[in-house]
Amino acid sequence: MNKVILYCRPGFEKECAAEITEKATQYEAYGFARVKENSGYVVFECYQHDDAERLVKTLPFHELIFARQMFVSGELLRDLPPDDRITPIVGMLSGAIERAGALRVEVPDTNESKELMKFCRKFTVPLRAAFREQNILLGYEKADRPVLHVLFIAPGCCYVGYSYSNNNSPFYMGIPRLKFPADAPSRSTLKLEEAFHVFIPADEWDERLGSGMYAVDLGACPGGWTYQLVKRSMMVYAVDNGPMAPSLMETGQVMHHQADGFRFEPPRNNVYWLVCDMVEKPAKVTSLMSDWLVKGWCREAIFNLKLPMKKRYEEVAQNLTRLRERLSENGINAQVHAKHLYHDREEITVHVRRFWSAVPGRRDER
Repeated sequence: MNKVILYCRPGFEKECAAEITEKATQYEAYGFARVKENSGYVVFECYQHDDAERLVKTLPFHELIFARQMFVSGELLRDLPPDDRITPIVGMLSGAIERAGALRVEVPDTNESKELMKFCRKFTVPLRAAFREQNILLGYEKADRPVLHVLFIAPGCCYVGYSYSNNNSPFYMGIPRLKFPADAPSRSTLKLEEAFHVFIPADEWDERLGSGMYAVDLGACPGGWTYQLVKRSMMVYAVDNGPMAPSLMETGQVMHHQADGFRFEPPRNNVYWLVCDMVEKPAKVTSLMSDWLVKGWCREAIFNLKLPMKKRYEEVAQNLTRLRERLSENGINAQVHAKHLYHDREEITVHVRRFWSAVPGRRDER
């Protein structure tokens, strides 16, 4: 098995390919990416047989921006016989892995592939039984064991492999299944909700998304992101010259500041969250977020960077490098992660968590 299969948003295959090629080189795993436009996936083929397994196991999945999922695979299975698709699929993993904890039969996130979803659901049941019979899959789901993946890219045509549960997306097809709240002011609310699911472990939500916290939403109107904060019983400074949804103002948790988000300064020193979904050049937003973090005006930040039409990966990489350098220059101890979320379009979402621990040679103050 010398291939790494990566899922991505259709139309972003080149960005996903550029990223995995760069990351693999950093791990001294060399190969080339196969890209089919608007396919919703990328195949990175390694020159050395064991490198794909090593990448899937050691390259931190959370460091990949444009990949929704990542697993190691062998050759593409073509023209599976309709009367017995199971035998060739099981054969691909015989001797490669044992006692996996889950099976996902998936398709790329395209309109064409979604027609295969009904088949995948039905096919999962007998395939699961066959894997269990060969001891490739446990008789029950186990979260800390590897995950088997079967990716159908066309009828009778699939990639078969596995990922590691501590280094993959926990979501089917790499997509969190979220329901749009009927009382939310805009669909953009799902972007922030997804960001919470992706960037913050569920067992830390009570601590980091708790009631009574103070938050600032820059570019808030009509309140899609503010809605997520209010729903978690936070007090929110909503900053925008436009109007906020009356339903949010009626909660008594929102203080609307009709001001320029680039000039606004927090009226208190215990703001925990900063969120921002302003339509501006990525360099300008990156600079603003850096200012807030360096000045200690927030503890965690989630913001979007709008992408240009060309050289999107290069633009993202430059801005994230600029952000990390600015924090480092000021002695800020922080984690920076970015992801092209399912609910993002021509943008990526960035999460920064600042730690209030001392850095040698500096005093890190609130």
